[in-house]
Amino acid sequence: MRLTSSLRWKIALTTTAVCCAVAAALGILVHNVVSRQIVGEVRKDIALELDHALGHYEYGTAHGDVSWALNPTDLPEPLRALVARGMTGSMVGEHDGKPVMWAAAPADGKALAVWLPYEATRTRLRDIDAAILASSALAAGAVALVGLFLANQISRRLATTAAVARRISAGDLDARVGFPSEGEDQRGPHSRDEVRDVAHALDSMAGSLQERLEAEKRFTADVAHELRTPLTGSLAAASLLPEGRPKEMINDRLKALHLLTEDLLEISRLESGVERADLARVELGRAVRRAVAGTRLPASVRVVRDAVVFTDRRRLDRILTNLLVNADRHGQPPIEVTVEGPVVSVRDHGPGYPPELIEQGPQRFRTGDPGRGRSHGLGLTIAVGQAAVLDIALNFSNAPDGGAVTTLRLPIGRLTEDS
Repeated sequence: MRLTSSLRWKIALTTTAVCCAVAAALGILVHNVVSRQIVGEVRKDIALELDHALGHYEYGTAHGDVSWALNPTDLPEPLRALVARGMTGSMVGEHDGKPVMWAAAPADGKALAVWLPYEATRTRLRDIDAAILASSALAAGAVALVGLFLANQISRRLATTAAVARRISAGDLDARVGFPSEGEDQRGPHSRDEVRDVAHALDSMAGSLQERLEAEKRFTADVAHELRTPLTGSLAAASLLPEGRPKEMINDRLKALHLLTEDLLEISRLESGVERADLARVELGRAVRRAVAGTRLPASVRVVRDAVVFTDRRRLDRILTNLLVNADRHGQPPIEVTVEGPVVSVRDHGPGYPPELIEQGPQRFRTGDPGRGRSHGLGLTIAVGQAAVLDIALNFSNAPDGGAVTTLRLPIGRLTEDS
């Protein structure tokens, strides 16, 4: 992440920039006011000197306390032109190579000029400018440090809130930010803290979502348990019906409902977090071939490179069976299963997965794209749940030339020779 992309640095840099702009504006204002005042004092002094010199010239007297001359050679030309028009003025120039403040007035058609040293005034102005710059830099640095501190506090709290939000989105509904509530905040109940409000809103949302999901899980489990007993009895009773088309139709529907109930019970166990895997070393190529053969579906198996993995063979069979059934039901042949090291891919050549399934993952009772057929959406949901128990990375995507691709990456034991 680049330096300027962090919120804390954006706030600190913005605060510093605003402080520098304000300091520059105030510095210019103070410089102009102070310079005008100091130069104005020098102009008053030189004006008094000019009046004094004009008095001496008028009465033909001379005193050494006034430096004056008629038409001096180094009188600035703008001031000489001003006097030629019968006006009096003053300006900064040089005399004998040193800075002076000139003042001149007409006297019998000539320019009577006086001058005062100006070097001390220039030094004083430079000292004032240096003090203004130092004060501005000190103020900008102090404000930048304070802004960085405050921005760091805000950024850390926002980062904590974002991390909790990511944990919640990943399924950890017990995650909470846990910032102090308004009554517990040491700054008092009337202080306004938007970051705390966002954190409390996130905690409240997570709590509400957790309660709803828990209620949904309990409802699903309760319904499945309640249906299990009467369905078992119905299946037994249906077996006593006379042979014929009605019996076949009733048995088919009851078996479908029985499978749906068992799937719901399995999902309830997976979501409750009580399932534990019986891990063992398994030769992946052989296990995949056996699982595919057990489905009796028209799928080919290609082992590019075999591997030994740590997994629960029964649960792996369940995942592969559900993926193959989904590919057979919603996709189109050929169905290809490829083993390459600890990675297994199942591909069909049908319309592919809908975009929302790829982005959000399988959702029970949602099949997404009607082009992939009608179902309860439980097969892929169970596959995801079993994969989580086995710590298998499960990825859903579509092939560039069409067809759904499901990739499983299993925890590896040791690699065997290529087969």
